[in-house]
Amino acid sequence: MNERGIFSKLNNWIIYILLTSAVAAVVFASVILIDYLRKEEIKRIELFATTIKYQQNEIIEDAMTLDLILQINLSNNTIPIIITDKNKKPLGIDFQRNIPETTLTDPKKMQALINKMASSYRPIELQMPDGNNQYVYYTNSDLLNNLRYSPYILGALILAYIFFSFWFLRTIKKTDEGYVWAGLAKETAHQIGTPLSSMIGWIEILRMENENSAGVKEIENDINRLKTISERFSKIGSVPELNDLNINETIQQNYDYLKSRISKKVSFMLILPKEQILIPHSRILLSWVIENIVKNAVDAMKGEGRLEIELYEKNRNIVIDFKDSGSGMTRSQAAKAFKAGYSTKKRGWGLGLSLAKRVIKEYHRGDIKIAQTEIGTGTTFRISMKNS
Repeated sequence: MNERGIFSKLNNWIIYILLTSAVAAVVFASVILIDYLRKEEIKRIELFATTIKYQQNEIIEDAMTLDLILQINLSNNTIPIIITDKNKKPLGIDFQRNIPETTLTDPKKMQALINKMASSYRPIELQMPDGNNQYVYYTNSDLLNNLRYSPYILGALILAYIFFSFWFLRTIKKTDEGYVWAGLAKETAHQIGTPLSSMIGWIEILRMENENSAGVKEIENDINRLKTISERFSKIGSVPELNDLNINETIQQNYDYLKSRISKKVSFMLILPKEQILIPHSRILLSWVIENIVKNAVDAMKGEGRLEIELYEKNRNIVIDFKDSGSGMTRSQAAKAFKAGYSTKKRGWGLGLSLAKRVIKEYHRGDIKIAQTEIGTGTTFRISMKNS
């Protein structure tokens, strides 16, 4: 992995740790806040129970004290309370607070609610002078019950916002990269066009001197190839015209051209079906993909080995396999093979397979992937397109 890749991976881990820490901090702070509110409610209930006890045990003559007790009792308009005897029997409607009407009039519901309260909090015992102690059962207010889920909801919303932000920024980045690549490609096509026009003129002069020269014919073939390359670049960023063409012929043409230009130490084979296969495709762009994959395969074999191209139909798809006997790739390398800028070669730009993927997926609505790879054995690239 190059230095840029190491720093990129390190930055990703730092961002991941920071985001995880931020979400954890928010959730943790929310849990602490809810626990604080729960303890405050318990204190309010204890104060309420004290006033009830004081009110029943003492004759209150002081008007200010009586008013204070009434204010404390009336201040609780959220926390459900039921006061019972030692047998869990409610003492009466005046000893209940914030209980739904449907529950107050149904003894079974009241008993179920008392049991539920007992499972949440230990009841507060009120010591009475006559020995008939009373018990204050209570539970969380509706607000506190709803807040219990807020840390998780808040954490989920924060994560959703973060993921959406990443997706949005990544989409913008890809769009910007697409415009950059398209502009670069068109500018390259324009730059190639100027010397290419001059070369076409010179080849005509050479043909006049010796029309049957082998050198002239080879130069002419290379000029035609340069014209094809220029046309490829000019089509990047534009919607290509897909015509129903014989894909056998497209692959055969590329095979014939590449075979004469790759190392003679490479055993280059082509397997085509006998019947013609018509499929909508851009011959110029598809030839670019084939050339990129073949050149990568030859580089992986270091100019010596076996390379096989096979065309066949499978599950209503047209499949093209490129199988080489090169050095193969690790799982990590295979996962990054189609990413722009990634290359296992010291001098590679890492653009060939990235452009190949764009041509197949975006322009031909197909798929390109590494079907099989193994270190020391080789790699199989696979292109599949719908046979519509």
